[in-house]
Formats: sequence, C-alpha cells, structure tokens
Amino acid sequence: MKAIMKVIKILLWIIISYLIGSIPWGLIIGKVFFKKDIRNYGSGNLGGTNAGRVLGLPIGILVIVLDSFKALIMMTIANFVFKDAVVFSGLAVCIGHCFPVFANFKGGKAVACSYGYLLALGIYVTGDWVFTLLYPLLIFILVLSLGKIVSLSSMCGILSAAVIAFLTYDNKYIAFCTLILALFVIYRHRSNIIRIIQGKESKVSFIK
Repeated sequence: MKAIMKVIKILLWIIISYLIGSIPWGLIIGKVFFKKDIRNYGSGNLGGTNAGRVLGLPIGILVIVLDSFKALIMMTIANFVFKDAVVFSGLAVCIGHCFPVFANFKGGKAVACSYGYLLALGIYVTGDWVFTLLYPLLIFILVLSLGKIVSLSSMCGILSAAVIAFLTYDNKYIAFCTLILALFVIYRHRSNIIRIIQGKESKVSFIK
C-alpha cells in the first residue's frame, strides 16, 4: 500500500510540475506588455531566444531566467514536500515547457528549463554541481566558441549532461531522466539540425 501511495504522489507531483512548466512566459509577457504574440514572429518559438529577437534582448534574458526558474522552483518545493519526486518533477516541467497545455502544446525548446533542471539536480540530488551543471555549461561555451551556433551548443551541452550522468552517478533515475531530457531537446531542435546539415543555420555575430 505504501508503494502504491508513493507512486500516486509522484504521479500527482509530475502533473503539477507539467502544468507549471506549461506557463508560457514569452507568450504572456509579449501579449500583456507589448501586445504581441511572439508565435507570429521570428521562429514562432515561445523560448527566450525568439522572445529576445521579437521583444528585445532584455526581455529575452528575462524569459530565459523565468523559464529556468520553473524547473528550479518546482524541484526546490519537491525537495521539501516530497523528495522522491525531485528528479521527475524537473523533467515534467521541461516537457510542459516543450508541450504547454496553455499554448496549444506548442512551446519552447527547453534549453533554459534544462539548465534550471541541472542546477536543481546539483543542489538537491547529486550534491555535485560541478559535474551536474558546470561541465555541461563548459561544453556549451566551448561548442559555441568554436561553431558559433547556439542550437548546436545547446544540444551538445544537454547531451553531455546525460553522458556524465550515466558515467558518474549510481542513481539510474538521474541518468535516464537526463537522457530523456536530452532527447526532448534534440527533438525540439530537429529543424535546426536540418539547417545545420545544410549549412544554413544562423550563427551568432558577437563571437569572432
């Protein structure tokens, strides 16, 4: 009976986390303060990159921070309310961000959410933010400095987190959830992958 109740509690927390992840900050800020639906501009994506492109760099940064905080906040609450749900909570937030129920299941690409997830993992689960967060960030920065392509850097950073999790931690829930997250991020970047292969993906101009 205890095992069944534990599973029910985890599933309930996953649903709550998914709903929080579904909050489309880019859409909300764009409509409330700028009277713009950012889905109708740029890439049509609800993430911070497109928000910055359509609404300006400061707003883009704000959306990135808010999106990353969705995972961090829900995992923080889970750590105190129901610790067994922490790992699954963050993943559910990221899935909600990709497929938000409040925005016709068309959301962002979960990059900012993913790094919020990795930060919370380092704080509450692994206790090792260097392996969990810093190394993937360094991979992101390295690939960005070499290739100047944000989408490629994002995918490599999150994928490296999954590889590190499998090689480093005995807790396979961490490894599998991080792998699922990496696959979601890669899937959400499928159009970018096609452009990268074709040599048509845009590059950042501020890195020489």
